[in-house]
Amino acid sequence: MSESHKKRDDPADAGAVLFVDDERAVRLAGQQTLELAGFDVTACDGAERALRQIGRDWPGCLVTDVRMPQMDGLALLARVQEIDPDLPVILITGHGDVPMAVEAMRSGAYDFLEKPFPADRLVEVVRRAVEKRRLVLENRRLRAELNGGGGAVQAIVGRTPGIERLRATIAAVADTDADVLVLGETGTGKEMVARALHGMSRRGRHPFVALNCGAMPETIFESELFGHEAGAFTGAGKRRVGRIEHASGGTLFLDEIESMPLSLQVKLLRVIQERVVEPLGSNEQIPVDLRVVAATKVDLRQAADAKTFRADLYYRLNVVVLTIPPLRERRDDIPLLFQHFVLQAASRYNREPRMPPPPLMQRLMAHDWPGNVRELRNAADRFILGLDETPAPPAPAAARGSALSLSEQVDRFEKTLIETELSRHKGSVKATIEALNVPRKTFYDKLKRYGLSREDFVE
Repeated sequence: MSESHKKRDDPADAGAVLFVDDERAVRLAGQQTLELAGFDVTACDGAERALRQIGRDWPGCLVTDVRMPQMDGLALLARVQEIDPDLPVILITGHGDVPMAVEAMRSGAYDFLEKPFPADRLVEVVRRAVEKRRLVLENRRLRAELNGGGGAVQAIVGRTPGIERLRATIAAVADTDADVLVLGETGTGKEMVARALHGMSRRGRHPFVALNCGAMPETIFESELFGHEAGAFTGAGKRRVGRIEHASGGTLFLDEIESMPLSLQVKLLRVIQERVVEPLGSNEQIPVDLRVVAATKVDLRQAADAKTFRADLYYRLNVVVLTIPPLRERRDDIPLLFQHFVLQAASRYNREPRMPPPPLMQRLMAHDWPGNVRELRNAADRFILGLDETPAPPAPAAARGSALSLSEQVDRFEKTLIETELSRHKGSVKATIEALNVPRKTFYDKLKRYGLSREDFVE
């Protein structure tokens, strides 16, 4: 039968462990050791009972003896891998079983412990396995959000007020036909915002057509955007459908719209106002059903005043405006964003996901990020690849304007570290205290000081 001491409502709080051994004394000793270390342990006397506990999203690891009646540990390992090959299995072996255990690791076992093993060795291996499992499940969740239209807005990661407002506005206007102007510095994620608008709308199953106006040579700009008929100009051997016509039914994203030639802005204004496009060399007006999302890193009102951007086009676009704050103004989002990018990079490069050490996080928090989220994503890639864990040094205080004092920087880092651990442990106070290695009273004092509540992190 299965044995358990006290149970938590959510076994993922401190990490769940299935401990399988047919010897009662070994079973109870292993359970007690792991529970004293903060794990939620279910002890089973056989493989079949353990298998009833396991599913693809089970949030823990399995520790099993190899030599057991009915189904041994190797057979249990094979069954678990059929359910989820990413679920860590730790084998307990006798001295003579070590070569076999090494072979089992080649087949997918996470690790093995040779009897007799010290209690701290068991705790260490299980802690690593549970952390790996947590990261695997988090990576799956993030990938599911990124791949699903309904979760597109959730791909805009952050908890700071500016990002919360941005997500709320996207959700409010996404399923309308209102054209949108997105404001943000280079690297802040303007295209991601446009894709979130598209993915959450009824247009999500239709084309999302992106055009970077700043990267398009002026000589082909008009043809690329509006299309052309055969013979419209030298070299136009056949009809070409332009980006506007191709986007019909979906969304047209015009990045760096401030770079669009003035001569074409008036033609774009007509498309936006009348929802028709006239290809080069044609007198035919083709109806188009699309939403226009334009993005810029400059103040278009100032550009209009300077006569470098048409005022009528600016006022036509300036209906729904979404502003993305630069990363230096949302520093409290850096740990969450970095972890998000680390998980993505680990999956992309087929590397083991790992948590950034506190000294690295402190350096990340101190950096000014002139390249914004794009620069942070590159730093996460380098971290996973082991190439460079140190971002460029922060800009001098004079260049940053008003610099934070040392105490303010320490407070900000401490608050961010607490938020990161609460988020990682889904609001579990016990697990967070253990991860931070602080007394419970000190932890609650800091929650009060920084205006934090564990309930905000419970999923």
